[in-house]
Amino acid sequence: MKRKFEEIIDYIEDLQAQNQLKQGERLPSIRSMAEKFACTKTTVIRAYKELESNHKIYSIPKGGYYVLEKMNEVRVSQGAIDFTEVMPDTTLLPYREFTHCMNRAVEQYKDHLFTYCDPQGLLSLRKALIGHFADQQIFACEEDIYITSGSQQALSILAKMPFPNGKRTILVEQPTYSLIQKTAELTGEKTIGITRDFNGIHLDELERIFKNEEVKFFYTMPRFHNPLGTSFSEKDKKRIVALAEKYDVYIVEDDYLVDLDRQTNVLPAHFYDISGKVIYVKSFSKAFMPGIRLGAVVMNKALHREFLIHKKCADVNTSVLAQGALELFINSGMYKKQIRKARLEYGKKMTCLRECVTHLKTTAIEFAVPDMGFFVWIRLNEKIDRAALIRRLKERNVYIASPEKNYIGQAWDENSYGICIAKLSTKQIRAGIAMICEEAEVLSL
Repeated sequence: MKRKFEEIIDYIEDLQAQNQLKQGERLPSIRSMAEKFACTKTTVIRAYKELESNHKIYSIPKGGYYVLEKMNEVRVSQGAIDFTEVMPDTTLLPYREFTHCMNRAVEQYKDHLFTYCDPQGLLSLRKALIGHFADQQIFACEEDIYITSGSQQALSILAKMPFPNGKRTILVEQPTYSLIQKTAELTGEKTIGITRDFNGIHLDELERIFKNEEVKFFYTMPRFHNPLGTSFSEKDKKRIVALAEKYDVYIVEDDYLVDLDRQTNVLPAHFYDISGKVIYVKSFSKAFMPGIRLGAVVMNKALHREFLIHKKCADVNTSVLAQGALELFINSGMYKKQIRKARLEYGKKMTCLRECVTHLKTTAIEFAVPDMGFFVWIRLNEKIDRAALIRRLKERNVYIASPEKNYIGQAWDENSYGICIAKLSTKQIRAGIAMICEEAEVLSL
């Protein structure tokens, strides 16, 4: 049975959904709501504060509460539906809560703000991450954790630094995250690819490459792949880790969307590693707060010294203020609360897309829709001119991107695309998918 404050929240949200409370309108007074629901004013205030913390309303001192302007609706009214932007939904970002942590961090770490700190990262944050990682089945001590200026810095350092196996070739999936390929190219390291599709990778081919090529590390995204959106099975992760140990190859596991995973039985590849071959990289940008530019790396002691040397040369130390705020955000329990909220909302987006695909029943496009994440991979009927599809959609203010950048040397030979739905509202997703299917059907005739 719902409590009174939850009933009030539902009532206000229903009024908004039915457009009886419009953007900028004042909410009913606390006194009138207390009378309507036969409760105390404190109960009404609790409900309003909950709505405010979820960025659905805002308050004016001594002026009452008002409906917040919804950014997603603004973007819909402007007409553009952009499936190319890989950014979290700004309406889900915890600005107010994190600002509070930033202010507290200024006070707590004021002595460190005007000097250099440990290039490995604040010890207090690394200690906070021990429990945070343990919840995700990553077991490490503070000495094995390094804080970086975003996960991209971690990947850049790993691409540049020498590894104990003495090898120089970087293996990446095809397609893959575009910047890992560019990073490897800038370091001068040889980069080779292995095909990954809806079903994963061919493990026999992976073993052949590990055996015959001088692979320094294999960069992979086992969970919520960018741009495919797919995830490896537990069986495949175990096999990949076993092959890495057998052929002295390191694995760089980019688990950038681990926070969104709702399945408790899904484990990172790092969990199966007993020989120190898996380097675990986590981002705090995509599912949480992109602007703080923080990432974390968990690695074997054999890599510590070289990584730290390169880290010092990169930026001496990562922002103390951002690290301190993140530590407070985690220790206060606000991080877990934020992630629960994000899982719910991104889950709704993916469910919406899945329902669209089921309802439209197109034969011109094949969709691979994951349970969760940011990305969905679409494969076009071979009759469709992919460039023409992009052009026709652009004319309707719908944007999708050619995935050449996700392949080595732009060696793209599939009639397919990755789309990102993270920043879009469900209204935009429905409209955008419908237009993609409409144009694909026309071009397939």
